[in-house]
Amino acid sequence: MGFFRRLFYVNDIQATAFLMLWLFLQALIFALGIVNYRFTSVYTNARGLLGWSLIIARASALVLHVDIALVLFPVCRTFISLLRSTPLARVIPFDRNITFHKLCGYSILVFTLIHTFCHYANYAKLVQANPTGPSFAYYCFVSGPGLTGHIMLFALVLMVITSQAKVRRRSFETFWYTHHLFLVFFGGFTIHGGFCLVKPDSGQCSNMASFWKYWVASGVMYLIERCLRETRSRHKTVITKVVQHPSNTVEIQIRKDFWHSQAGQYIFINCPEVSLHQWHPFTLTSSPEEKFISIHMRVVGNWTRAFAIRLGCELVDRKQTKGRAKLQRPHVVNAIESSTSSTQFTSAGRVFPTQSHTLPQVLIDGPFGCASEDVFNYEVAVLVGAGIGVTPFASVLKSIWYRTNAPLGKSRLRKVYFFWIARDKECFEWFQSLLKAIENEDVNQFIEIRTYLTGRLNQDEMRNVMLNDEEGQEDALTGLKSPTYYGRPNWETVFNNMSRDHPSTDIGVFFCGPKRLGANLSQQCKKTNTTTTDGTQFYYNKENF
Repeated sequence: MGFFRRLFYVNDIQATAFLMLWLFLQALIFALGIVNYRFTSVYTNARGLLGWSLIIARASALVLHVDIALVLFPVCRTFISLLRSTPLARVIPFDRNITFHKLCGYSILVFTLIHTFCHYANYAKLVQANPTGPSFAYYCFVSGPGLTGHIMLFALVLMVITSQAKVRRRSFETFWYTHHLFLVFFGGFTIHGGFCLVKPDSGQCSNMASFWKYWVASGVMYLIERCLRETRSRHKTVITKVVQHPSNTVEIQIRKDFWHSQAGQYIFINCPEVSLHQWHPFTLTSSPEEKFISIHMRVVGNWTRAFAIRLGCELVDRKQTKGRAKLQRPHVVNAIESSTSSTQFTSAGRVFPTQSHTLPQVLIDGPFGCASEDVFNYEVAVLVGAGIGVTPFASVLKSIWYRTNAPLGKSRLRKVYFFWIARDKECFEWFQSLLKAIENEDVNQFIEIRTYLTGRLNQDEMRNVMLNDEEGQEDALTGLKSPTYYGRPNWETVFNNMSRDHPSTDIGVFFCGPKRLGANLSQQCKKTNTTTTDGTQFYYNKENF
């Protein structure tokens, strides 16, 4: 229920209307299927023998055909990125493509179970009608429909179980490999109806295996997507610098031929030496104005750990460092260039000599569009990043900084609020140079920075803060002019103040981080929009990839 409840954490009519339309179409297709198979003359004899279990089984199969035809479109990211820049984006919430993919998946599971249990009833009736014929077990596990059906059911259930958030976080590799069982599911579905267990009155079973007609469009689109991935990944790509940050976070700078991106986009990375087939998404922390690609990777799973070790990083077990400093200060652990660009947003720390082993080859697919691209479409933008969720906003802030210092044209954006919420104080060092540069150059207070520390400080750290945190000086934790707040933001107060300061204004709220915090922000947007009287509207946008 939690998944479906989160679908309604939206503050715009667009997503809700699209969801209602999709649910209506599901119900309509199922109802039309029931009416058709209840009254059609094609299955009069079979309907007389099997009754409603046949009707419901065939109607649910019709819904399955439509859902399976749609389920691949949301994961065609190149196609989605192109569509989100068209007027269709005003009607269809393309940024929720993964949510729609999950919806289709759950619908496939539900109607597959309905279809399966109805056929169990059909098999029982066939055995009862002909006791000397095939057994119930034969129909279920030996006959063509029964065998292919159970293979498909096993593949589907395995995909659904391993796609749950807890499994993905613990073992992304399990999710990645089992999700490719969709090939087994599609293959089984293609021939499933061709066995013609339930024959029409004419006795002819031509055109029964018609599933391919439904998935051919999305299948071709998905095949093109995979071919584009192979083509883009073959462009020359070189890792130029690796920087190890506190809290087991690694910054990777890369150069790639034929590269063009927008602020806030994301990419997929593959390291063949770690895994030939796994592609993992990362938001860009570099801006379009820079001459290199950069990402910040939090080491939280088997793949990221193996990749970080291959890059030359020395990882620290969080359990062993509890209560102490998590890592040393940022330092370059591997580099083939002394500098990747003229940018001043370089990581602090000393440069280590290049290690004897070469840096691994990586393949990059993308970039792909996401919600953060739309920051410049609002008059006021609120950027909220929690932990490593701050990464897409590093790209956005860099781009804002470049545009402010070298404006290329007019922009609707006139005020930015940046909220960074972190549990560990060491996290604030990830983009310290960027935030300092913004504060030093931002004479018009265009960007307002607010950092929040939710974790505890030990006694030595508290003493250091008390001794060095003087009013008007740099913050003792972040080194910024903006003070660090302790605890979580009071979003109701924050939004009410913004509504007062920016009357009759469209404010875009962009979030990347834990789902619970995202749900709170979305609800606060809805609440403020319904209570404000000055015409200010908050529009919630969340990163989904």
